[in-house]
Parts: sequence; C-alpha cells; structure tokens
Amino acid sequence: MADIPAAYRDAPRWPFGDSPEMADELLALVLAGDKRATCSSLASCVADIMPTVGEVSVILDGAGVPRCAIRTTEVEIMPFEAVSEDFARAEGEGDLTYEWWRDAHEAYYRREGSWAPGMKVVCERFELVEVF
Repeated sequence: MADIPAAYRDAPRWPFGDSPEMADELLALVLAGDKRATCSSLASCVADIMPTVGEVSVILDGAGVPRCAIRTTEVEIMPFEAVSEDFARAEGEGDLTYEWWRDAHEAYYRREGSWAPGMKVVCERFELVEVF
C-alpha cells in the first residue's frame, strides 16, 4: 500500500464511528487536534481490536482511505456511568458536555447492539503521530 508509510503498514486499521459520515466527522476532529480520546464497548474491543498503550493504529476516513496514525497513551475499562466529564471533553465531540457525550454514546451503543446499563466500556486516550 503506497499510501501508508512503511512504518505503519502492519498497524491495525479502522475508522471512528459507525458510518462513513461519522468516520469523516470524527477524523476531522482528530486532525484539528480537538479529539484525543475514544470510547468503545468492551464487547466490540474483545471481538475486534483491544487497544494497548503504545500501540499505533492507522485511522481510515469514511471511504476507507488511510489518513493518519495515532498512538494509544492510556486505556481504562470501566462501567459506562463511571466515564468522567474530563474524558467526555477529551473526545472533542458535540457541545463538549457530559450530557451530550452520554446521549450520543448511548445511541451509538444501541445501534451497535451492546447497550445495557452498567455496560463496560474501553476508554482510550491517544496522540496524533502522523498525517498521511
């Protein structure tokens, strides 16, 4: 793949969100420096990719094109209700309030089919490593 620097060719690749539009929107927040965290259901991480500190991932846009590399700096697993306001703001989405974050993520997990009160989530902080 000529569009990915050699250092990242074996890195996991994934888009943010659950639609091409959401992938592009969230990628734009990462590239602008506004998004430095993401939260996934534990079930989806177990089924797909469990983030680990120090791991580099290639982030895809809504068309599946590699756009940047991020490095995981922190991973915490906790109940959905225990996610802090600080973490919600670090996700950089919506109006940056905890209420917006909670409502948007509950809706996302419902679409995913994993929503349940007390569900475990994987809270990941990351840094932007390189833009392609």
